[in-house]
Formats: sequence, structure tokens, C-alpha cells
Amino acid sequence: MTDDDLLRSGDEPRPRTGGPGVIAPAPGVPADLALASSGPVPAAVPAAMPSAGPPDPVLGASSEVSAIGATTPGPLTHDDYHALVRRRMADLDAIDPPGAAGTRLAPGPALLVALDVDGTILDLGGRVSERVMAAIARLRTYGVQVVIATGRGIEAALPVARHVGLTTGWMVCANGAVTLRMDPERPGGYEIVEQITFDPAQAIDALHEAVPGGILAVETPGQPFRVSRPFPDGELIEDSVVRPLEELRSVPVSRVILRAPGMDVDRFAEIVRGSGLHSVEYAIGWTAWLDVAPQGVTKASALEALAARLGTDAGHALAVGDGANDVEMLQWAGAGVVMGSAPQWVKDRGDVLTEPVWHDGCAAVLDALVERTRRI
Repeated sequence: MTDDDLLRSGDEPRPRTGGPGVIAPAPGVPADLALASSGPVPAAVPAAMPSAGPPDPVLGASSEVSAIGATTPGPLTHDDYHALVRRRMADLDAIDPPGAAGTRLAPGPALLVALDVDGTILDLGGRVSERVMAAIARLRTYGVQVVIATGRGIEAALPVARHVGLTTGWMVCANGAVTLRMDPERPGGYEIVEQITFDPAQAIDALHEAVPGGILAVETPGQPFRVSRPFPDGELIEDSVVRPLEELRSVPVSRVILRAPGMDVDRFAEIVRGSGLHSVEYAIGWTAWLDVAPQGVTKASALEALAARLGTDAGHALAVGDGANDVEMLQWAGAGVVMGSAPQWVKDRGDVLTEPVWHDGCAAVLDALVERTRRI
């Protein structure tokens, strides 16, 4: 497929190029990123950007499919997407008013953008859209620190980071228990810079008693997941080995997972709340899936430490997410953006509500960050 074929793919009309108030896209930039403006054209992004084609088995389908449904509306048209970007610009202006001295959220090395994976940049079928790919690439040309912040383990998160062009930089995994620096020169392409573990025995005992038919798993970075029995097909992307429950509870881990296939998520949440968990952090997913982390460890705690390492702070951070495990991150960041598919209680904890992943809500916010610079 040629670059022109890529630009013409999909159902969206190709925008005009040239003329008053219309930017001709830089070489390699999808045409739908040529937003109306009188400012300069951003630096070109890589031309070989994959389109949103069939699901990628390496990336893994989102765990939210069974909760939301795999059938979703198609992408927005060119004009509708541009209107969405303009609305997100207005939202960001309300949080961070533009002025002569610049803004806290101006793209540059001081800006940290933290992105959840499933349901945020990765759609329900395990695909990343062209708009998301291009928006991330545009931010990178400004030196922005784009950080993947996910509940996934390292081996499930790395393919996503690489797919969107992030082979260097930072990533937060296991809901904040693991922070790593991506470096193609290192074995495996990364090095772990922080890993927080805890004794899982109390959590495993409490959860096994509360949900005796559930599947338990523990994560130790660099090793296969140890599981009490196999997970349903496609749910655990990383390698796993079945081990006795006593072995799962006997060594320090970065995360405990409880999965109860077939159980109603509301009933599951009720049981978990009454299970007697203490001195840990936990988050319930879209299905009957529970992540348990060390006390005080969240995506926000990891990002706070990373921001200090990078010489910036929460005020110069924007975070995008859609789940219970994103709430602390959304509240920590100077701008917390919630995806439109999120539960209402998560939406209530953000600063900006954007469209769902199937309408490129995350991409629109990232593009809005860049478009705001044209007025500064």
C-alpha cells in the first residue's frame, strides 16, 4: 500500500490541501490531522503507520470486550473529528488558560502524558487507530514524555508501546508496581528501574475463601504468571504456569489477580468488598477481575516518582484513562481525561470527558494539545 492509499483508506473524505486557513499535511501525516490553523505545520511523523485493520493477536484484545460488547460504531468522519478536537481544545483552555507566558500543558520536555492502554489507545478488538498513532508521534516531535501507564504486565505492555512507536522512554506496568525504562540496547529492550512487591499470603487466603471457585494468579516481573488454574482463552496474554496455591502465597509478588469467569461484576464487587482485604490497593475491572497491588501503589504513585525523576510535576501532566485503576492517575494529573466508555463514577473524577476509543477520544485530546500551541 502506498502512502496515498493509506491517506485515502477508510470512509472519511480526504480534506482539501492549501487555501486559506487549511494546513496541507506534512509528508507522512494522515490527512485528517491537517487541522484548520494559521500556524506552522508540525514535524512529519513516520509514514509507515499501520491502519486500524484486523485485531492484532500480539497486542491482545481488550478485557472490556465482554463488558461493553465487541460491536461498536465506526470512526468519526473527517469533519466530525476536527470538531471534536476543537471541543477538546476548549476543555483544555478551561483548565489551563492560554497566555503570553505559555501554559502548563504546552507540548515540550516538561510535559508528561500518561496513557492507559485497554479502552484508551487500544480498541476493544485489540487495534490502535491511525489517529492515535499519529497523535502520539506528533507529541514526540515536541519532546513530550509519553508514558504508557497500564495494568498489564511487562510482556503484554511492551508490544503495545512498540506498536505505537515507543521504543525509548518510560512505562508504568502492573498498576504502578513496576516502572521501566525502554532501551533497545538493553536485553529485552528495557530495564526495570523500580519494582515494588508485597507478601500475597493474606490477600490470597481472603480471596480464596471469598471466591473458592475463582482463579488466582500472582505476578513477578521477568517470570511467567503463576496461576491456580488456566485463565479463559485470550485473557492472560503473558506466559503462565499452573502451581499449587501454597506456592502462589509463598513469595513476594508485584500483583495478585482474582478472576471469576461467569460471575456478575456487581456481585463480584460486593464479595470482594466483604472479603477482608486490608493493607493493599485493589481495583475491579470491567468483568469479574480483581487486581491487588502493594499498599499505596497505584499508577499515580509511580507517575509521581517518575515525574520527579524527569524534573517535572503533576501540574505539567495530562493523563487519559477509562477504568477503576485509572482514578488515582486521573486525579493526580493536572489534566485528567476520562474516556466516554468509562463508568459514570470514573467520569465524575476527571477534568475532561472525551469520546470513547472507537471515536478516537484519546487522539483528539493529544491533537488538541498540539493545536493549542499555534495560538501561543
